[in-house]
Formats: sequence, structure tokens, C-alpha cells
Amino acid sequence: MSAVYTHGHHESVLRSHRWRTAENSAAYLLPRLLPHMSLLDLGAGPGTITADLAGRVARVTAAEVTAEALELSRAETAARGLENVDFAVADAHALPFADGAFCVTHAHQVLQHVGDPVKALREMRRVTKPTGLVAVRDSDYAAFAWYPRLPELDEWMTLYQTAARANGGEPDAGRRLLSWAREAGFTDVTATSSTWCFATPDDRAWWGGMWAERIQSSAMAHQALAAGLATPAGLARQAAGWQEWAAHPDGWISILHGEILCRV
Repeated sequence: MSAVYTHGHHESVLRSHRWRTAENSAAYLLPRLLPHMSLLDLGAGPGTITADLAGRVARVTAAEVTAEALELSRAETAARGLENVDFAVADAHALPFADGAFCVTHAHQVLQHVGDPVKALREMRRVTKPTGLVAVRDSDYAAFAWYPRLPELDEWMTLYQTAARANGGEPDAGRRLLSWAREAGFTDVTATSSTWCFATPDDRAWWGGMWAERIQSSAMAHQALAAGLATPAGLARQAAGWQEWAAHPDGWISILHGEILCRV
């Protein structure tokens, strides 16, 4: 049931995750939030979304699977001077909270990395108050679309899909969220989708440069090399492909995400 986190916490990964805000990553949830609410942010990561959510509700609990990962969230909220955020080390499969402890339970880019996403959703449901909300957003790698269609980026996609599944995750989680929610026992589910799009020269330089570094330096690279899924030369070729895409004046990429709002 356990899974290995594919991305790890290399600075190139954190640079990507710190770009995320409540506005660009949880817009589907924001209209449902009210000032009196308590919210669990499961898989809080570097805490940028967490801190944004804390500015909209009464109390947020940031949860991460290790104390080391949780320190990233703690640093962000401290830097913003927030005093309404608690912190907890938590396994998504067995949350250390009482039944009905939160008005909202939120997870962004989490279920794609857990060993049993249905069990995680059942736990999220358990710790949410009756009539409360469980909100989940996950990317869907196979639905990513980009131009120009460089062979090195096709190689990158194949490697990512293989590595993520070898780690026990599901890289195409976005399309499965509704199915998982129904299997977890939810009957009132609103399923939507949204995208990130990178097409300006600055955006391409940031996204392409970030992945050029990640594919050679992050935990994913080390895992792929150790498992014999890639070679240093192959990873270097994929990195060069990302740089070529970023420099291309026609470069464009759309990152699809599935979303669910589940009423408890």
C-alpha cells in the first residue's frame, strides 16, 4: 500500500511547487470557503497553497508524511507571519485526527503518489464534518499536450509514467478521481478539470529549465538510474529536449488536472 514519492525535494522540484498558489491550483475550491472554517491541507509541501488558504479560513492544519517535509510548510507560514496554522506528520492512509475534525479536507497533487488512493479518500471523508467538503486536484500526465512534439519529450513522458508506477503511484490520477471518490463511498461529487499553460518566453524558460534540471538531479533521476530505467546519456538527452522546447518561439504546453469536490 505504501508508495515512494517520485519527485523528492530537490531545489528544482521545490521551485516548481513554490510557484503554486490557491488561485492557480485550488480555484475550484475557493468559492466554497468561509471565514469560520477549519481546513486540513494534506500533502502541504512547501506551504504556498497552505498559507494562501490560511488567509481565507479560521484554522488550517498542514500535514505531511515526514517531519522534514513538514518543515518546508512551517517555514513558509512563518515567513508570512501566520498564526492560524497547525502542523502534523500524517500518513494519508491512516490520518491521526478525530472523526469530523475539519470543515474541509484538501489535497493537491497527492493521490497520484499514494499506494491506495481510495483508502486515502475514505480517511479524508472520515476526518471531515458531515456536510463538509473533500477537495482533491491531481494532474493527468498522459493528457499533457505540447508543441513542438520533440522526441526527447516523448521519451521523458514514457520514463515518468514508468518511474511513477514503479514507485506505486498513478501518474494519470486526474481522470480517475471521480471513480476513486465513488469507490470511496461519496455520492455527491462535482468533477471538473483545469489546466496550467506555459507559452510565453519567460514561462517556457521557467518550466523547461526546471524540468531540464529535475530530469537529471531530482529524486526521480536517481530512482530511474538505480532501477535501470534510464542512463545518464538518456537523461541528458531529455534535459536538452526541454531546453530546446523552452527556446522554441512556438513552444506551448498545457498541463491538465482533474478536480473533485465531494460533499460528506
